[in-house]
Order: sequence, then structure tokens, then C-alpha cells
Amino acid sequence: MAYPGYPAQPTQPQVDPLWGYFSAVAGQDGQIDADELQRALTSSGIAGSYQPFNRSTCVIMITMLDRDRSGQMGFNEFKELWTALNQWKETFMRFDGDRSGTIEGHELQQAISSFGFNLSPQAIAVILRRYGIQGRVKFDDFVALCVRLRALTAQFQQRDTARNGTAMFQFDDFIQVTMML
Repeated sequence: MAYPGYPAQPTQPQVDPLWGYFSAVAGQDGQIDADELQRALTSSGIAGSYQPFNRSTCVIMITMLDRDRSGQMGFNEFKELWTALNQWKETFMRFDGDRSGTIEGHELQQAISSFGFNLSPQAIAVILRRYGIQGRVKFDDFVALCVRLRALTAQFQQRDTARNGTAMFQFDDFIQVTMML
């Protein structure tokens, strides 16, 4: 109880449960790189019973949120990534009909559609060839394709000023956008 003229008793600051995973690997600058992100995600158990994320997936996860192009992410970006990973994991589990730990082509199409994308069968086939092994996509690869879809869509939308599904890219801009992922 606070008395007039006396400050209320200080309360313990709320500590974000993700801070422990982040701070355990972050450097002095409060940032993490791809190797540190891989360690943080592995120790957190976010991948569940799936294989830990490979380094290349961690690189593109950082790239997706790397607004200053430093190759690293801070705690707020880590929290943003955590939210996205949980959504992608939930989607993956929902469409892994046989609980094999992989999703097949028709499940992949449904999962991508659930994100609001209306891709052609040809685009789905290209994605499946890129991310699948024998027609099946593992969770790590599903996350990698979700990162790329999100990042490329954001880049496309920045250039589709008329919002008509058409964007203009200069060649150098196109190379930068596609190679950053």
C-alpha cells in the first residue's frame, strides 16, 4: 500500500521470457548473428521435434528483419522473428496431415494459400523443387521458404505502387533484392 507522499513499493520489472535465449548468445553490442541465432533457437526448442535450423536458414531469417543491413539482429527483431516462427510452425503442423514431419506438394499449396498467397500450380512446383526432397518439405526448409516469400513480397509491394500486381525493377535492384535472400 502506498501512503500519501511516499512512493509505491517498486515492483520487479517484467522480464521477457525470450530475453534469456537472446542474452545467452548476444555479444556486448546486444546483437546476434546467424551462428548465435542458430544457438538461441536450438536452446529454445522452438523447432520442437524437428531438426535444428541450419545456418543458411538463420542467415535468411536475419536478412528478413535486418533493416540496417548489419547482418545481425537485436532483441526486438528476435521477438518479431519468434512470433513469425510460431505462426509458421503452427501452419506446418496443421498441414502435415500424416504427421510425418514433412509436408507434401498438396499440403504445401494449402499452407501457402493459408498465408493469403494465390500461386499458380507452376509456382508451387518450382517452390517444391527448390525446397523439397522427393516431393516433401521439412520444417527447416518450410521456414526458409516462408522467409523468402515474406521478404520478396515486401520488396515487390514497395515497388507495386499502383497495387495492380505489377512492379518495375531496374536490373541492379532486382539482383540486390533476390540475392539478399
